[in-house]
Amino acid sequence: MTLPRLEIDLGKIEHNAHTLVTRLARSGISVMGVTKAVLGDPEIAAVLLRSGVSGLGDSRIENIETMRRAGIRSEITLIRTPMLSQIDRVVRHADMSFNTELDVIAALSSAAQKSNKTHGVVLMVELGDLREGIMPGDMLKTVEATLAFPNIVFKGIGANLACLSGISPGKANMVALSDLADSIDAKFGPITDIVSGGNSANIEWALSGADTGRINNLRLGEAILFGCEALHRLPIDGLHQDAITLVAEVIETKIKPSLPWGNVAQNAFGEINHFSDRGPTSRAIVAIGRQDIDPTGISPPPGFEILGASSDHLVLDVSSGHVCVGDEIPFQINYSAFLRAMTSPFVEIGPSSNPRVLAATTL
Repeated sequence: MTLPRLEIDLGKIEHNAHTLVTRLARSGISVMGVTKAVLGDPEIAAVLLRSGVSGLGDSRIENIETMRRAGIRSEITLIRTPMLSQIDRVVRHADMSFNTELDVIAALSSAAQKSNKTHGVVLMVELGDLREGIMPGDMLKTVEATLAFPNIVFKGIGANLACLSGISPGKANMVALSDLADSIDAKFGPITDIVSGGNSANIEWALSGADTGRINNLRLGEAILFGCEALHRLPIDGLHQDAITLVAEVIETKIKPSLPWGNVAQNAFGEINHFSDRGPTSRAIVAIGRQDIDPTGISPPPGFEILGASSDHLVLDVSSGHVCVGDEIPFQINYSAFLRAMTSPFVEIGPSSNPRVLAATTL
């Protein structure tokens, strides 16, 4: 098989998705399956839909178009504020979009009228993480303006936490979001169908038994793919953490000193490294690098150690094992490294070496 590659066990992803859908449903919370990390892969999208997610979400219209071309007909939401340069494509392929700017909603309205379509809008609220969101005090007037646009359907509100500043979802900000939904309905009638509380960082709160208030939706990607919550990356009980494996090929094995020699300056990435003398070590180079992955986000097999990475080389201490040129080395991978690997044209996607293949279907 082609190397380097990501091996994806669809059976484990289906298990994780179905388990989270079932557990969250007990609290009245639906799951939007987020496909951005997998670049809108239609087969994985189909697995998520079979697992019971209420719809799909992606931050890139290009990924949504990929799924539409593959025949995915379920509800898909653009979960990033649309670019004005892509408005026509958003209206054509996405059922809903997350929004914070009235100028963008006006453009969506115009495009929807021209296409004789309606487009759903979820207004995002700023709750402290300082990424996207309308300030809470401006929400009622923004809802009022949104309701006036032709061919635009106000669907609800949402919030995003823990992505930029690491602000944790919890009782205070989730109550604030619920209260805002109540305020909207008190002023305009029962129009707030969706109250999307956040992402995989909300898992601990949502499954804690806390009163979830008006929160009735979460957008989950990392928790499904990696079986962990996104605040401390702790495993979620009953979920698989090994659904995705990175495999790379050894291209050099040598015994070398552990200390470089010569004058030390910045490396290719502007870093000045510090080394300790551990004597001669057995080192291996695998054919993958920072252009393909985040080296801090992968874990080699037990007994091996990552010593460093350049653009195209990953250097390992393999003194505790026997490694030959041509060997394949599997790495566990986290969300950050997976994002980069999925967008590298040099990393192939393949089934798990022990696959439970789930053929994609048109949904």
